[in-house]
Amino acid sequence: MNDLQWAPIGPPQPIPPPLPPARVDFTGDRAEFRRMATKGAALELVTFGFYRFWLVTDIRRHLWSNTSIDGDAAEYTGRGKELLIGFLFALAILVPIYLAYFLVGIEFERWQGFASTPLFVSFYAFGQFAIYRARRYRLTRTVWRGVRFWMDGSGWAYSVRAMLWGLLVPLTLGLALPWREAALERYKMQHTHYGDLSGDFEGDGWEFFKRGWWLWLLTPIALVIFPLAPFLYAEFKAREWRWWLAGIRIGGVSLSSNLPHDAFYGLYWKVIGWWMLLSTLFGFYLAGATVLVVKLSGLPVDKALGPDGPAKNIPMLVMMVIGYFALALAINIVMRVYLQRDLWAKVLETVEVHDIAAAADVRGSGELASALGEGFADGLDVAGF
Repeated sequence: MNDLQWAPIGPPQPIPPPLPPARVDFTGDRAEFRRMATKGAALELVTFGFYRFWLVTDIRRHLWSNTSIDGDAAEYTGRGKELLIGFLFALAILVPIYLAYFLVGIEFERWQGFASTPLFVSFYAFGQFAIYRARRYRLTRTVWRGVRFWMDGSGWAYSVRAMLWGLLVPLTLGLALPWREAALERYKMQHTHYGDLSGDFEGDGWEFFKRGWWLWLLTPIALVIFPLAPFLYAEFKAREWRWWLAGIRIGGVSLSSNLPHDAFYGLYWKVIGWWMLLSTLFGFYLAGATVLVVKLSGLPVDKALGPDGPAKNIPMLVMMVIGYFALALAINIVMRVYLQRDLWAKVLETVEVHDIAAAADVRGSGELASALGEGFADGLDVAGF
């Protein structure tokens, strides 16, 4: 019996070329963001800071909704009310800790210096736990193409890792920092998911070290020569961003960035310039307030400016408190515009997404996380945006 062999008709079909990387576009209006930050700061002032939860939510919603990947914008579904409730729950846990430390300090005054060590360690542990849980909350409120990001893993396991690495970094005079960052990012990304796609982090400490080892050598000089410090820190952050983005994996999707090493120089110097200007204006405000109080109350200048002057003069005390709050909120506006919105835009304009088709058939998965971690982060002042 003869075997039939079929020969292909015509030349073989060429392998299709890989799809070009998808761009990430940011279309947010800077003036709109500045107005939102300014209005939010004013409302923070009149609500004694409680409006910050709604302001943070508005900022995230603005940044997320104006960020498009492959033509589709992200969505932030968190609410200010969730952050407030999480913060109040966190306070219910943190306040007894503060109170216990205060009472121990009164009862055993000679042991107070020693007692500050376990307090610092416990707060550092809580802070790392809060960072992990806050990230988990933000991811579960982030949606792209109708599918939510989510996280699993343990916040306390992350905290233990961060504490152990935190011991190693000072013992090595900072040389272990790249490996610390790589290990902690790997834990976070390996517990990060987009629908049924799992994340990973392929960046390693040695690669990070090679990108910035010379910055470590210049750090002692920058501590002495202040004008070098902003350049050094801006250089470090740009190299860190580029290394971090290159290591991210979600399923078969990867990122790359051509962020220049000097991308953040202008941003940090503008923040410093605004800080100097606002501090100068605050000094003029205090001088004017002092002159006004002295003129209206008849209080001698030496008493008004003495150590007990503000405490004995209620109008002076009120004006000082208002001035301090206004200065802090003005600096917050500057930092939100330059180090959140502008930095976000500068980074995203350099990002490319590779193999975006690997996320085409993803299925929804995961559960929403509570805002307790975000509340801890606010209470310990380690919250991000």
